[in-house]
Amino acid sequence: MKRITVDDLPSDPLAAASMFQEHWLSRIEHILESGEDALVAVSPAERSHHEWRRTMAVGLARKYTPRRCNIIAGGTAAIGALEHYLRSAPGITGQYLECDDAGAGDPA
Repeated sequence: MKRITVDDLPSDPLAAASMFQEHWLSRIEHILESGEDALVAVSPAERSHHEWRRTMAVGLARKYTPRRCNIIAGGTAAIGALEHYLRSAPGITGQYLECDDAGAGDPA
C-alpha cells in the first residue's frame, strides 16, 4: 500500500476538490494502475469537504478494483494508526475515514 500525502489544499471545498483533481488525481491513478493499493492522507477539514473526499474514494476504488483506495484525514498519530489498521484490513476500500489524535475509543 502506497501512502500519498496530499497537502496545501485550499479551505474552500470547491477549490480543494479542483486542486485535488488537477494536481493529485493522476499520481494516485498511476499508483493504482501500476498494481499497488493507494492510501491518500489529507489534512483535516471542515465538514463541507466530506462529500467530495468520499466521492473520490468511492470512485477510485470502483474504477481500479481489485486495487484498494482509501482517503484518510487526521493528525499525524491518527494517520499512522489508520494506515496500520488499513494495511491489515484487506477488505476495506473506497472509504473516507476521519479521526483525530485525541485517542477517542482508546481505553488506556
